[in-house]
Amino acid sequence: MLKIRVMPCLLLRNWGLVKTVKFKNPNYVGDPINAIRIYNEKEVDELIFLDITATPEGKKPPFEMIREISGECFMPLTYGGGINRLEDIKTIFRLGVEKVAINTFAVENQNIIREAAEKFGSQSIIISIDVKRNMFGKYLVSTHGGRQATKLDPVRWAVEMEKAGAGEVLLTSIDRDGTMEGYDLELIKRVTSAISIPLIACGGAGTVQDFVNAVKVGGASAVAAGSMVVYQGKNRGVLIRFPSKAELKQALG
Repeated sequence: MLKIRVMPCLLLRNWGLVKTVKFKNPNYVGDPINAIRIYNEKEVDELIFLDITATPEGKKPPFEMIREISGECFMPLTYGGGINRLEDIKTIFRLGVEKVAINTFAVENQNIIREAAEKFGSQSIIISIDVKRNMFGKYLVSTHGGRQATKLDPVRWAVEMEKAGAGEVLLTSIDRDGTMEGYDLELIKRVTSAISIPLIACGGAGTVQDFVNAVKVGGASAVAAGSMVVYQGKNRGVLIRFPSKAELKQALG
């Protein structure tokens, strides 16, 4: 088994699977259940599903879809999107999901991370941090699916959330999302240097070497990929895929 976890990060919009570029222009790429079945066959380490409309549109997590997704998954599953109550988390776990990722509501109500960690255990609570550079080049945390900028520094925010009880950080670069140009290594390194909990790097993966860079240069504990595992070729033809075990083992050990 690989020491470094490699996982698809898949975006849900209504009942479909989509992919964005810099959190914009969601493009339909297929049915989530079909994608899960392919990833089951490829024996991926974990799966992350993020509903990109739940929070911006003020909707609850899509519990029926989560039930279907969980029922098909052979691997550990993380869900994020629209979570703003402990009862939501409890329901999601009852549906068979192992971890929840909380973003916007953690900014609006920091107690949710502390309360969730105390009730369900830190290992099941991920703080999801979406980051974008402003016009001056400063990294800032964004919420509501990248629609709202905050004044929060991502490094300080990650440290604060670790203290609150989060067991893991899902760090996504909005500027790199969907570009397949590589992770923002500077951002990753800044955050990993300040925290002791695992960090999942997300946003920009295009090659297995990008995984290596995120781990060896950035210090990430795990890596997530979106476009790389749903597209193929320069024209981005839709193809659900994943690097072979042999390729990953050779690169990551």
